[in-house]
Amino acid sequence: MRNHTSDTINKTVETVRYVKNPGGPTLGYSEESGVGIIEQDGLFFKDLSRDGKLDKYEDWRLSPEERAKDLASKMTVEQIAGLMLYSRHQSIPALSTGWFAGTYSGKTYEESGAKPWELTDEQIAFLTKDHVRHVLVTTVESPEVAARWNNKIQAFAEGTGLGIPVNNSSDPRHASDSSSEFNAGAGGHISMWPETLGLAATFDPEITKKFGMIASREYRALGLATALSPQIDIATEPRWFRFNGTFGEDSKLAADLARAYVDGFQTSEGERDIADGWGYDSVNAMVKHWPGGGSGEAGRDAHYSCGKYAVYPGNNFDEHLVPFVDGAFKLDGKTGKASAVMPYYTISFGQDTVNGENVGNSYNSYLIKDLLRGKYGYDGVVCTDWMITADVSGPKDSFLSGKPWGVEDLTVAERHYKLLMAGVDQFGGNNEIEPVLEAYKIGVREHGEAYMRERFEQSAVRLLKNMFRLGLFENPYLDPQESAKLVGNPEFMREGYEAQLKSIVMLKNKNGVLPLRAKSKVYIPKRFLPPGKDWFGHPTPESYDYPVNLEVVSKYFEVTDQPDEAEFGLVFIASPKSGTGYSQEDEERGGNGYVPISLQYKPYTAEYAREVSLAGDEHGNEPRNRSYKGKTVIPHNTTDLNMVLETKEKMKGKPVIVSMLLSNPTVVSEFEAEVDAIVANFGVQDQAIMDVLTGAAEPSGLLPMQMPAHMRTVEEQLEDVAHDMECHVDSEKHVYDFAFGMNWGGVIEDERTKKYRRS
Repeated sequence: MRNHTSDTINKTVETVRYVKNPGGPTLGYSEESGVGIIEQDGLFFKDLSRDGKLDKYEDWRLSPEERAKDLASKMTVEQIAGLMLYSRHQSIPALSTGWFAGTYSGKTYEESGAKPWELTDEQIAFLTKDHVRHVLVTTVESPEVAARWNNKIQAFAEGTGLGIPVNNSSDPRHASDSSSEFNAGAGGHISMWPETLGLAATFDPEITKKFGMIASREYRALGLATALSPQIDIATEPRWFRFNGTFGEDSKLAADLARAYVDGFQTSEGERDIADGWGYDSVNAMVKHWPGGGSGEAGRDAHYSCGKYAVYPGNNFDEHLVPFVDGAFKLDGKTGKASAVMPYYTISFGQDTVNGENVGNSYNSYLIKDLLRGKYGYDGVVCTDWMITADVSGPKDSFLSGKPWGVEDLTVAERHYKLLMAGVDQFGGNNEIEPVLEAYKIGVREHGEAYMRERFEQSAVRLLKNMFRLGLFENPYLDPQESAKLVGNPEFMREGYEAQLKSIVMLKNKNGVLPLRAKSKVYIPKRFLPPGKDWFGHPTPESYDYPVNLEVVSKYFEVTDQPDEAEFGLVFIASPKSGTGYSQEDEERGGNGYVPISLQYKPYTAEYAREVSLAGDEHGNEPRNRSYKGKTVIPHNTTDLNMVLETKEKMKGKPVIVSMLLSNPTVVSEFEAEVDAIVANFGVQDQAIMDVLTGAAEPSGLLPMQMPAHMRTVEEQLEDVAHDMECHVDSEKHVYDFAFGMNWGGVIEDERTKKYRRS
């Protein structure tokens, strides 16, 4: 080891030094970490183990596979166990209360006087005590703060143990609004794109690939190296509330978009390419949810115990694999396949043809070891969904409960062991090392020390390869000012906005009422919503306000609150929201607790539901029969329908236009014939809607799903089968089927509809 020339950037966070290699990578290291530089053969290497020798894992000339195997062999069982952990959600700075809360020297952020990029007590503890190296980041104050926090946590990790960097990750964070219930990654300034379902509505893989290319650069500038996306389940069950996080119900479209998305995220080009397409612009894509979570019985979701079962009444299990095996695992780019996979919470009921087990997908050896790894040859990382090893707590619609579906009777350590034996590498939402170490001991008792050590190293190699390929061991540090310039820059914002415009679907345009004349006078009713609760179970207050930014609208139209003065009415509504499919009140009244999920606005009674549910068990005194036939549910936003019909009456024959935020297929028969135009979006800025309404942009989006004629067809369709509903036919005789959409010339017929529309 000797002195060398380096470029130094002094930060208020720490001092980062950079060492340039001739024809090789620039090394970045923190003065505070204690890591030095080794010179050999005229080249420089980071001495991450701080032993003065060049270990194989420190030698950037070797392949990621060689380096990962060397490092795994040097790690203690405790260090590998920590590598298998994936942290709970981390907000930067930490919130003072709630799910993402944290402290700074025992105080809340507001009380502590800490900088927003400082590490929390909890982060320091799990980095040191539990050896965590995979961290899930949610909200960030700004790109600059995110970059400074990244530098802080990387310097801390670099100076600990073998100097393994932190692989920070994120759920999707580019949505244009808050319509995604699970978009915990919102926050900070970043380019804005449609929701995943909106990308699907463009029917254009190139747009999705461009999104991946831009989003990956923004992720890396925020210090994020793994995307917990894309969600490529085919949403064959229209009531599923994660529908809008998917590419829709069609397996071919989903496969093409999955391939494009992962290629965009994972591929580095030119000087940014380290090897095989992986490099400094690459972000690991963790595709989810194997083997598909889009067939939950009656639309219930497996975040809740009431929705733990995926069912296959159409014997259509194999089609749900298509976006994985023909999309994410068969990339056009050099990276080959998605680097990580997340199974869903669900029990894929009756699909284990080897062991006959009905357990959560991650626990199922047939689904992971035999099918994913065996039949389809997948050798990347398999990470569980969050909190599946934790115990069940709270009612059947508790979001924050543990989700150990099918293994409720096992201990927490036994659950970890079962996951390891099934072929899983990583435990989502687990910060604590103890259950993993106990699982190791169980394995030693059953198989011996050598077997379990080899099993641990197998997972360690998979996990480490995903860090080596991205250059994190050479330089995990960021220039905060450069991050601030890149994230959400005007070019990226423009690309995202153009994608928003292309995602908007015009469903109806009676007598060519659209586009509207700019500066014409518009009446927009306020939207009323009663008190309720969100998907996390948090109470939401009553609201009565304009559902759109009137400052934006006023740039296009003259706004009046007097219908008589207006030239047209414009009503903003969203898909019906009727809850999780479970009701404590129903159970307290002597029922089984299960109630319908409705896609219509009026109160809905499930006259055509099944007499007996397809799946069930008696864990925790749960009823075997989860039927809700004959029960009634009232959507939280039933007032949206009232608002449309009242506006129709107030306008006295003048045009009424409806703007719909779609998160699910929706029964529009309750109001469609009463209005003149319907424009649907899947999460866009208000400005994009205005540009389409005024003709500044022509609508070109297509429906990525069917719109049902009524709730009877919703009840009678099969949860695992796509394209099996009777579709709505509007007053213009147009059928709201998959791949339907209109432009100013009428119904769209183009290369996209030829390729994807079902005959």
